[in-house]
Amino acid sequence: MTLKTSMISMKKTLVLIAAAAGLALSTPAMAAGGEGHALRDGGFSFDGPFGAFHQGQLQRGYKVYREVCASCHSMDLMHFRTLAEPGGPFYDSHQASPAENRFVRALSKEFQIADIDTETGEPVMRDGTPADRFPNPYPNATAAAAANGGAAPPDLSVMAKARHGGANYIYSLLVGYKPAPAGLQIRPGQNYNEYMAGDLSPFWTGDAGHVPPGGFIAMPNPLRAGQVTYDDGTTASVDQMAKDVAAYIAWASDPKQVQRKQTGVGVLIFLFLFAGVTYLSYRRIWKGVAH
Repeated sequence: MTLKTSMISMKKTLVLIAAAAGLALSTPAMAAGGEGHALRDGGFSFDGPFGAFHQGQLQRGYKVYREVCASCHSMDLMHFRTLAEPGGPFYDSHQASPAENRFVRALSKEFQIADIDTETGEPVMRDGTPADRFPNPYPNATAAAAANGGAAPPDLSVMAKARHGGANYIYSLLVGYKPAPAGLQIRPGQNYNEYMAGDLSPFWTGDAGHVPPGGFIAMPNPLRAGQVTYDDGTTASVDQMAKDVAAYIAWASDPKQVQRKQTGVGVLIFLFLFAGVTYLSYRRIWKGVAH
């Protein structure tokens, strides 16, 4: 009788645990309400274990960042010399070192960098060098927030790593600005984006069963057709610029990605060969021995 009672009690406990787990897993989905669309696939060349960045796309992406994004978004972890490292947008196999790359030297010189005079100790402004970090468009986070309606623009140094979907998330967000559906109440300073995660239920006055996907974003649509002029003659459509800058931000978030993939493939080949040699050695050593 005691054993039967214990088994019944155990079954009840397992049922309660399963129910609690199911509730925990379903809660985020219910709380999310209206979520964004599934992310677009940018068809990026660097996707997959054998993918690599396209240098021309990285150069175009840098231009979009420089002429459009850099006025608000910083890249505090990026140095100019990194642009000329292997796999980077301005890498040149004939360069002595990334710091000697002529393109990077010219690009860095376009910026004025705050520094200290080594003789007088006074603050000065000087031309940028390849060793410098990308300058921040704002002196501090408070100034950044004050200039953008109270929300400081996020740093883009590792944005592709910080968001689920990586480059596809950035690409989708940049092309996801749409006119707000009728019945959606938008607060001042907010913009509707169908790929932005969020719950629009509290702001939806239409059919409760058809809450539009997406969410609100403080950043207005930054791209418009023909906004930049590509040096290679590529048409600067919104879709093209979004893909290019998403690829550039993905590279900046992980400049060693391609080298790591290549190393990984080499290691796997080595392990495969080593496993084969080990197996053959095992067969030879134990040949004719009963075990």
